[in-house]
Amino acid sequence: MSPPGGGLRILLLCHSFNSLTQRLFAELRARGHTVSVELDINDRVTEEAVALFKPDLLIAPFLKRRIPANVWQALTCLVVHPGPPGDQGPNALDWAVLCGERGWGVTVLQANAEFDAGPVWAHAAFALREASKGSLYRREVTQAALQATLAALQRFEQGERTGDAPPSAQWRPAMRQADRAIHWARHTTAEVLARLRCADGQPGVLDALWGHACHLGDGHAASPAVMAGFAHAAPGELLAVRDGALLRRTLDGGVWIGQARRVAEGAPGFKQVAAEAFATEAAALPHLPVPLQRPEDEWGELRYTEHGPEGARVGCLCFDFHNGAMSTARCERLRAALLELRERPVRVLMLLGGEDFFSNGIDLNSIEAAAHRPGDSAADASWRNIQAMDDAALAVLDMPDRLTVSVLRGNAGAGGAFLALAADEVWAHDGVVLNPHYKNMGNLYGSEYWTYLLPRRLGEAGTKDLMARRLPLLAREAAAMGLIDHCDQQGPEGFEARCLQRALALAASYNLPQRLVARQAARERDEALRPLAHHREQELARMHRNFYGFDPSYHVARHHFVHKVPHAWTPRHLALHR
Repeated sequence: MSPPGGGLRILLLCHSFNSLTQRLFAELRARGHTVSVELDINDRVTEEAVALFKPDLLIAPFLKRRIPANVWQALTCLVVHPGPPGDQGPNALDWAVLCGERGWGVTVLQANAEFDAGPVWAHAAFALREASKGSLYRREVTQAALQATLAALQRFEQGERTGDAPPSAQWRPAMRQADRAIHWARHTTAEVLARLRCADGQPGVLDALWGHACHLGDGHAASPAVMAGFAHAAPGELLAVRDGALLRRTLDGGVWIGQARRVAEGAPGFKQVAAEAFATEAAALPHLPVPLQRPEDEWGELRYTEHGPEGARVGCLCFDFHNGAMSTARCERLRAALLELRERPVRVLMLLGGEDFFSNGIDLNSIEAAAHRPGDSAADASWRNIQAMDDAALAVLDMPDRLTVSVLRGNAGAGGAFLALAADEVWAHDGVVLNPHYKNMGNLYGSEYWTYLLPRRLGEAGTKDLMARRLPLLAREAAAMGLIDHCDQQGPEGFEARCLQRALALAASYNLPQRLVARQAARERDEALRPLAHHREQELARMHRNFYGFDPSYHVARHHFVHKVPHAWTPRHLALHR
């Protein structure tokens, strides 16, 4: 049953092909295993996948239902549970964040008739930082899941077919909205943030804004300096807007609320930037702008710092957009910041994106919202957004007197991957996954000057192959093929500091001026052969067909993505067995 190379045939059974599943998929393939994916649609589909693929092993990294009994009774099935040994229940990480656990873990256990109670094959522990559930899941949980899964695989390859007896269990029930509820009159900022963070992504905290029921998420503490201006506001009062977030008073301070999902006629809608979800009401609040260079405790989506001596300075620009989604407004703010920073006396400019995602390209939720606004449309909003993304990418490309470096602290996908490639160099740590393609979103053609940026790194044949494969790519694989310039093998801890030291060395290097001259000469040669404006024009002509043409694939895919419509089938590029 195993392939000739000695690797295993592994079926990944998952509710969605999320960041954790993508990392496991890419890491297992890189280790020589034959990996196929089946989305957990129903029992019959799972049974059929097992019959077709004939796996040696089934791994379930993200499930919401039990594996069918006739599958786990006939085949070793390993479930990746985001909790330490003995933890049971569907909202393990939610409870850990809400309760302020100091340490947590991931357990790989064998599926049986009871949820999260089978034999333990491996586990990995980690410290629980103060962060949202989604951030923890994408970073610590994913890294621990990989570590524990590889340890379990090693035992399986050595011939073991059952794990260790599980410890005494602690069952945690599904978390209810009553458990997450915010009482603004008596909850401190820390208590409000714990509730917002434990509900991050899904389901959000059920609350109300301006009397309208909605689910809240993406919370950030407001600084004492900001709250000093609202000392007499009542807890729960809405006070101001910044970068699309709403400032709301708590018992002892305030929080910025970045995301809201309105509840319409008893049915939840979809997440939006909070001030855009309540555009009319938010327009009456004062707007509190924030400078790029500011104190550490002052929240804002963009932040800039400078380091190093005069004559060899390094600038660092972070743009931490929720889930890496870059709406038209966010693209415009990023472009304005880049144009402002062209005047700063730095020799190297580092673009650090966000902590969890560098960027994922255009904001599909913001575009979907346009379809519900009178006089607007999703097609028009898509067109505005892609133009703004191109403008931001062009601002990175047009930095003639300094070296630019994209630093991938988190994953990058679609247009966000190509925004990173607009820089002179791209650095990533070993845990980063890239999805440098567009076709999975309704066969989008893509823009952001990818028809210029990819061939100069991979050549025409390499470009065609990469754009056709539609699969997640590990940073070390991207470095090996020349797509990025450096993969830091030491992992995410301390990665930003190591990149700053590399950048400072670059800024102080004797030959940097000559390198910049050579780069500008190459850019001028490229421009003479085919101007960037022509690349943009040709890309956008294809995108215009995606947005306005007769084929609705993009609009259907976007609607399904935004509204979390369950998959009806597994995409064929993932399901090798089909």
